[in-house]
Amino acid sequence: MTPLIFAATNDLAGKTRGKAFPADQMEKRLKRGVGWTPTNVQINCFDGIADSPFGALGDLLLIPDATTHVQATFDNRTEQLVLGDIVSLDGEPWAFCTRSLLKTALARLKGVAGVNLLSAFEHEFQLKRNLNLTGEAFGRTGFEARRELCETLMFQLSNAGFSPDSIMKEYGPNQYEVVIGPEEGVRSADAAVILREFTRSCAREFGEEATFTPIRDPASVGNGVHIHMSFLDQNGDPATYDANGPCGMSKMTGAFAAGVLKYMDSILAITAPSVVSYLRLTPHRWSAAYNNLGFRDREASLRVCPVTAKDPASIARQFNIEYRAADAAACPHLALAAIVHSGVQGIEEGLEAPEPTEEDLSLLSSTELADRGYTRLPETLESALEKFNANQTLTGWFPESFAAVYTAHKRSEIAHLSEMDTAQQCTAYEETY
Repeated sequence: MTPLIFAATNDLAGKTRGKAFPADQMEKRLKRGVGWTPTNVQINCFDGIADSPFGALGDLLLIPDATTHVQATFDNRTEQLVLGDIVSLDGEPWAFCTRSLLKTALARLKGVAGVNLLSAFEHEFQLKRNLNLTGEAFGRTGFEARRELCETLMFQLSNAGFSPDSIMKEYGPNQYEVVIGPEEGVRSADAAVILREFTRSCAREFGEEATFTPIRDPASVGNGVHIHMSFLDQNGDPATYDANGPCGMSKMTGAFAAGVLKYMDSILAITAPSVVSYLRLTPHRWSAAYNNLGFRDREASLRVCPVTAKDPASIARQFNIEYRAADAAACPHLALAAIVHSGVQGIEEGLEAPEPTEEDLSLLSSTELADRGYTRLPETLESALEKFNANQTLTGWFPESFAAVYTAHKRSEIAHLSEMDTAQQCTAYEETY
């Protein structure tokens, strides 16, 4: 048997796609990569192909990044995965390589604010096999029912070089949450992709099937992805916290947060990019429905998280903000790029952090919301795409043709679901994610 390494990209659909090559070719592939096709960018999450500006023309290379090479070893098999960058034949980053788009956003952050990003993705997922357990939200019995799967997943993540934080039986039916520690720069999004793939692999090992769909049942809970962010200065010291700043945020953090909130309705098509994402982003679901800042408030779309430390230095290391209007239909690299660009835009514009909300915004009229600077986030993917395309500042963050290609990609997804009712749409996403 020839061991194979799967070289992959996580694409506009948030799907991990690529090619496998013999493991003994790794050194050669690090230089020469594997062949890739431009129109692959328009494969939607249901394997339809959207209108493509490339047609059958063109060639690209997917070049593995050796620092992302991981493996998961089980009793009867070993899976190897390496993530990479899509480049032209002359080695230039391709305009639709999501990993390269994130690198551009991170370089902009460093150039404007002189800081590096430290971030972590907190994932919720569900196992499709129903154990018919009741009363087990956050319960020990619900956890013990899948303890071995959870332990295997945490082992595989640790063995891959990440820092497992926690895993638990979540509130929803057969729902679990897995958290790993923060990583610097692009490695955080790489880790998010690997976590999703290893979760699916571990579930298969135990005869289970994991789904990261945004929502399985509109009458139940959804599966969110919460993105925690903090900043390090050029010496590697924390730059997020200021005891005298609003909610403890430094001036730079406050401007970053204000930028994220200002552009949130326009980046939502990237961070919550499925039709069913908007079933979850409604009031009273502990998700996100308005562009508000919350201080330890899980209904807020952007939250200042609590810390357990007492001394100032430890508080500064723990202090972070959390973007909550995201799910796993989004490519981690692309979602993080959009968030970072919006935050940097806030820094460039000299924005100041708004006051945190402390009430139920769903009780306010649209006029009252507008008077206080809040807006209801888009309630459909179509509406989110309209906001995305109308915001020329946002579209300017990306290569010239990105907005048109991304919009065509998502519209093909919408068209695939057009004859389905809500339950059928949920099932379709459950199967693909």
